[in-house]
Amino acid sequence: MPTPHNNAQKGQIAKTVLMPGDPLRAKFIADTFLQDAVLVNEVRGMLAYTGTYNGKPVTVMGSGMGMPSIGIYSYELFKEYDVDRIIRIGSAGSYSSDAKIYDVVLATSAVSESTYAKVQSGYDKDESYPSKALNDSLRAAAKRLGINMIEGAIHSSDVFYRQPSDEKPTYWEKLRDERGCLAVEMESFALFANASVLGKEAACLLTISDSFISPEITTAEERQTCFTNMMKIALENL
Repeated sequence: MPTPHNNAQKGQIAKTVLMPGDPLRAKFIADTFLQDAVLVNEVRGMLAYTGTYNGKPVTVMGSGMGMPSIGIYSYELFKEYDVDRIIRIGSAGSYSSDAKIYDVVLATSAVSESTYAKVQSGYDKDESYPSKALNDSLRAAAKRLGINMIEGAIHSSDVFYRQPSDEKPTYWEKLRDERGCLAVEMESFALFANASVLGKEAACLLTISDSFISPEITTAEERQTCFTNMMKIALENL
């Protein structure tokens, strides 16, 4: 049955869901890569499409920005729509010279100050983890496609606009140097936590869109339509 946030019917959501933050990126993926894609949700403008890729069913759906948003949508997909796996495909800001603009990052963990997992399920650690099997499968898919990925921990932040501080080293340098975080985004800690609680699989592929150590930056249009390597890896994994 539909939920307060998703008007898809049972059976309209595939077992595998690709989840960009931007619902317009979901539309781009459906229009560009999927066959016979059908719009199955548009509540609050959070577009979801189900179609096939090389004959295999897949749903692409926006998550919105931040952990509360992906927390709601991913929980409902896992719990109410019997989804087996969600692959987040998002953008990230680089903390490291090892992660350059347009590089694809496979998250091996998500470090966060967020209380999402503690409030949701009593999990009181500051790091959550993707499915090992799903990450292994994504590595194999990238290898088949000849697309290079870099791997490492990422920082899942609750705050996009953080007040400047004179603290040295900065918070992000500490996260890079002490926790090994390659980049920052805002969703994966909650996604991994939900998957763990519900016995499901989750993973995160990111494309570097901007950098804390370089002036390079991508436009909103580029983030919507040009981050295709991570999309191809996720779809190859089906």
